[in-house]
Amino acid sequence: MKIDNSVGSVGGLTSSESKPRQSKGPASAPAASGEKVELSSLASQMQEVEAALANVPVVDSGRVAEIKQAIAEGRFQVDASKVADGLIESVRQMIASQARRA
Repeated sequence: MKIDNSVGSVGGLTSSESKPRQSKGPASAPAASGEKVELSSLASQMQEVEAALANVPVVDSGRVAEIKQAIAEGRFQVDASKVADGLIESVRQMIASQARRA
């Protein structure tokens, strides 16, 4: 079953935005030969997105608690056709992924 990680826009970043960022590490330090390495704006954006995603919880604990409560009270209903559809879609994605590798 595919899990939808619906993190929309992170920190208001869009692909067209490009702002300079000071690097904090060896990536911008001069190399032994005197050459300088700089990160592209895309790499900087990727670092910002990665840092923002590190703070996003992997599990919605509120939703988990809600489902646990529903199970405990006997009111949790499983939609078998929805589960079956999800399994079929997962298998389709796995097959497509294997076909691309071959």
